[in-house]
Order: sequence, then C-alpha cells, then structure tokens
Amino acid sequence: MPSVMPIFGTRPEAIKMAPIVIALQQSDDFDCVVTVTGQHREMLDQVNDLFGIVPDHDLNILQQRQSLSAIMTRTIDGLDKLFTINKPDAVIVQGDTTTSTAGAIAAFYHGIPVVHVEAGLRSGDLFSPFPEEANRKITSQIASLHLAPTSTSKANLLAEGIAEEDIVVSGNTVIDALLTTVDKNVPFSDSRLEELAASGRRILLVTTHRRENQGDAMRGVGRALARIAENEPDLLVVLPVHKNPAVREAVLPAIEDKANVIVTEPLAYGEFTRMLSLAHVVLTDSGGVQEEAPSLGKPVLVMRENTERPEAVFAGTVALIGTDEERIVKEVDRLLNQPDAFDAMANAVNPYGDGRAAARTVAAVAELLGVGNRIADFSS
Repeated sequence: MPSVMPIFGTRPEAIKMAPIVIALQQSDDFDCVVTVTGQHREMLDQVNDLFGIVPDHDLNILQQRQSLSAIMTRTIDGLDKLFTINKPDAVIVQGDTTTSTAGAIAAFYHGIPVVHVEAGLRSGDLFSPFPEEANRKITSQIASLHLAPTSTSKANLLAEGIAEEDIVVSGNTVIDALLTTVDKNVPFSDSRLEELAASGRRILLVTTHRRENQGDAMRGVGRALARIAENEPDLLVVLPVHKNPAVREAVLPAIEDKANVIVTEPLAYGEFTRMLSLAHVVLTDSGGVQEEAPSLGKPVLVMRENTERPEAVFAGTVALIGTDEERIVKEVDRLLNQPDAFDAMANAVNPYGDGRAAARTVAAVAELLGVGNRIADFSS
C-alpha cells in the first residue's frame, strides 16, 4: 500500500488539507502519514482539532517573530531528517506558504514525487503577494502532479510549460471544508460575538495580515475602519486580529476607542465560518476568504492591488480596492448604502468549487501511484 504524506503548517493550509486528509484516511488504497511543521501553532492546532486530525509527525518549528528564511531552513532540515527514516511514496503540499515550498524542495531532494494542491494561481507580480507568488512558481517547477482549482489556474500552468497530462482541475478544497463546517453553528468562545449574533445588526467582517500591507498601508486600514465605524453607528465592525505583532501595532491604535468595533483573537475555523455566514460585507486581504465568502453570498472587498484569484473578480462577487484609506471608506459605504451594488455582488456565482475537490485529488493521487484512476475534472 503506497504511503502518502500530506505536509502543512499554517491555518489556511490545514483548512484546505483537512478534506484531503480525511479522504485519504477513509481510502483503502493509501497509508496516510500526516506531517505538520507548526509554522502556525495555536491556529493550526484548532483546525486539526475541529476536523479530528492527529498528526503523525510534528516538526514544531514556530519561533517568535520568525523570518521567512528561518521557516524555510528549519522546515527543510526537519523534513530531511524525517524522510531519511520515513520516506513516503508521495508528498502533498498545499498552496503558497513557506511550509509548502520547503516541503516540496525537501521531497524533491529525496526523489519523492510532489503533489501540489491549489496549483497554478498567479498574480503576475513576483512581489505581490509576497512571498506567496514566488513560492507558487517555485513549487510548480518541482511538482509531479498539479491540482489546479479552476480552469484559469490550469491555463496559467499550461502557459508556463507544464504538461497537460500532469494537471487536474479539482475545484478548491476550501469549499469542501466550508460546506462541512458552516452548518454546525459552532458556539462563539467570545460572549460579545454571541450577543452580536442575536442582535440582527449588520456586520462588517475584516481580516488583514498580508506582509506587503504591513506598515503605512495597514495603519491606513486602521484609520479607514475608524472612519467607517464613526460614519455607520448602527454597523458592527468585527476584526479577528492576526497574532503578528506588526499587524496589531499598525491597526489597533485607530480603532481601540470605537464602541461599535469588536476586536477578537483569531477565531477558530468553525467560529470564523459562522461569523462569515453572519456578515453583511467582508473586507479582507486574505486569499482563502476570497474563495469562501462567495459561497455564502457575501460581497468581498479585497485590500490588494492584484489577486491570484481573478475568477471571482470576473464573476463580480469580489472587488479589488487596494489599501488607500479613502477608497476603503468609499467602497464599504457603497455596499452598505446602495442596495443595487450590494445585490449585484451578493448574487454572483462562485466559481471555486462544488464540494468534491478532495475526491478528485485522491483519485488523481491514486492514478499517479498506480492504484486507481482519475475522475472527471471540475467545471465551473
């Protein structure tokens, strides 16, 4: 029985890998060996707990204010030692984190085939998002099997010379994860959020953490949120603030005295999906939220100048607005106060998946390892 090792280390990876891990564990064709790096710690563990995933190996690399180089070197070193004593027949990495690329490189050095989940996303700017765009491109050069979430991602890979027979359009596993958790109505650990849920008031849900936005741009985001809160006293602004001290130092000073702004610790995934379902508008610089929110009919304003996920922009459910303070205020006001603008985004079609991405992934891995056959690609 072939051994397959999913490797992940951050909360976003864990969310998108969870459906694949569960499908591998339920299959009779594989020995699934789950390995985490601990690039995130508490947030990673929360997701694993939610989905009942117990890692077989934990590199536990997390350090305070860790640099990208330190994450890369500690991950490769840890996996190098692990592969020496436990060499799988294939590894699976997800997306564009430093864990993902380090896992691919370490596997490549040991001659282990790499399966890349969420392959082919491209912004066209090597430095935005940073370092994700470079990570994606590096991993694509190493992978043996590319699980593209959409036909657009497949086209990007083909344009870079990846052979078509090595690409599967799977849909995005984040939709699989979302659909299995959103109906659970997970209780909020913060009592303020339970009160909010019962209030019926409109909610602006905000997430921000991108490295390229840290500093002056993120301070502008904080000022924009303060102005929105002042302009819309009946609105509740909810900000699950990232653990990164640089994010907190930039955003929080402008909003700490606003009565209708609720700042929380990062929400566990089940709680976050519930909050997403309650939100009226979402303001974010996250990649995954751009995929999740449209599934729930939520308009998404993205605080970035470009995106590697253009499908939702073309569909009309996502709008790129950058980090300019004035524009953030203007665009949020438009969605809050112009029903036609809100309805046009809320009713757009989500192009990211149908909830069967994990099944397509496992079938493609089975074909790669000679124990099965692919199933039909996802078509949006």
